[in-house]
Amino acid sequence: MAETLNILSEEKEGLLYLTVNRESKLNALNFATLEEIRNIFNEVVDNKEIKGVIITGSGEKAFIAGADISEIAELNELNARKFAENGQDVFGLIENCHKPVIAVVNGFALGGGCELAMACHMRVAAANAKFGQPEVNLGIIPGYGGTQRLTYLIGRGKANELMMTGDMIGAEEAKNLGLVNHVLATKDEAMNKAEEILKKIMTKAPLAIGMIVDCVNSVFIPEENGYQTEANSFARCVKSGDYKEGTSAFLEKRKPIFKGE
Repeated sequence: MAETLNILSEEKEGLLYLTVNRESKLNALNFATLEEIRNIFNEVVDNKEIKGVIITGSGEKAFIAGADISEIAELNELNARKFAENGQDVFGLIENCHKPVIAVVNGFALGGGCELAMACHMRVAAANAKFGQPEVNLGIIPGYGGTQRLTYLIGRGKANELMMTGDMIGAEEAKNLGLVNHVLATKDEAMNKAEEILKKIMTKAPLAIGMIVDCVNSVFIPEENGYQTEANSFARCVKSGDYKEGTSAFLEKRKPIFKGE
């Protein structure tokens, strides 16, 4: 991984652990941190040693408490559009990554932090997690894809309520709404659960995992026929060596050894 100032990274047993490390700022996302995330995920795509990614925040108070308000306060109409588009582009790299990405959420996941968590393929939360899109309190709206992903995940009515009121919700309510996959008592337990999920996924066919990402994401692209994307992806899988290995292993009653090709 490239050298970073705001993100701690560690590779272990095929997993890349990324920790947003601005604890004194409640891990708020500034321009520099976003660029570091962009650079990391551009590397993840081509790194065959990395099979999955976990994103979390340093300390116990916050996953990511939002975007850096000192930078937001300097925006004007022209650069505000670029500001939003840049964040959307970076989070799109996470959402479209062919390797599974899980957010382990501790403490506050607000504004840009909630948006980053929603861009991940799954979310595992500690019991102290708090989610929200409180941008209306600043006279703005979510700009990193929050209006879209929150609506897709929890439905129009509840998404409107949370964004219009700026209210926060706890981990259990977030789970009940479909925003969170699992809630564990502590951050350590949440991390263990994320590792358990990713290690299970790592035993499956990598190409098929990537195709699932494409197909699920196609549900939210109005101009794309998701059923056709599914059929095309299915055909690509059948063309692969992993398909031949998977079917042979099943018939031979052994565990498959997938190579992602």
